[in-house]
Amino acid sequence: MRFVDLSAPIGQSPAETPEALRTDIEFSDHTEGALQIEAILGIPSRLLRDGEGWAVETFTRFGTHNSTHVDAPWHYNSRIQGERGQTIDELPLDWFFGPGVVLDMTARADGEAVDVDDLEAELRRIGHELAERDIVLVRTGRDASYGEPEYMGLGPGVTAAATRWLYERGVRVMGIDAWTWDAPLHLQAQAALERNEPGVFWAAHQCDLAYAQIERLVNLGELPPTGFQVACFPLRIEGAGAAPARVVAILPD
Repeated sequence: MRFVDLSAPIGQSPAETPEALRTDIEFSDHTEGALQIEAILGIPSRLLRDGEGWAVETFTRFGTHNSTHVDAPWHYNSRIQGERGQTIDELPLDWFFGPGVVLDMTARADGEAVDVDDLEAELRRIGHELAERDIVLVRTGRDASYGEPEYMGLGPGVTAAATRWLYERGVRVMGIDAWTWDAPLHLQAQAALERNEPGVFWAAHQCDLAYAQIERLVNLGELPPTGFQVACFPLRIEGAGAAPARVVAILPD
């Protein structure tokens, strides 16, 4: 088997990153670890290999959405189809391992809609009929800008109709290599204010469906359209609307 990592690395945010989007990590090295061991257990560094103790890292700020992550229905709305939205720890594990399908939408401009006819055309092109529990990954190519200030404002948007179309065919996990599944936030906001009506901003997120979406994927360009498995298990954070995930594609040799 061959493995392709579809998750972006998690690292210290640059100083200019806005607070709400920051990841901050404190690193404690082996020298500090030796001092901690002596302070806690009374063991001097001379009794440790090379005089070193443990290296430890501590997140001082790490939002559940600040990396490659999986969104749960609770993130979208408190109630989905009349029931309380499921949190990330309540979703079935079998959703997060299954056949992967990559749909190439790299030709779509930023803010342009990815609609039902686009999905149908791409599935015809790759010769695939969706099956229940396929994990559908939309490739936009915007991962080339991952980590850059402009990344948040890039990418097309999958429509609510397209999201529902996937759901009706048994897809419960769908992902994208852009910052968000819907169009960039500033473009959604502009359209919602101009139209002055609900259902425009965050339309696909709030389409009243119990599904999970993966955002901020990378390396989808290394995958074939089909013929691989995806493992995308989110961390089991109680009561959370999302969780970071190590998303990996598994391909046969």
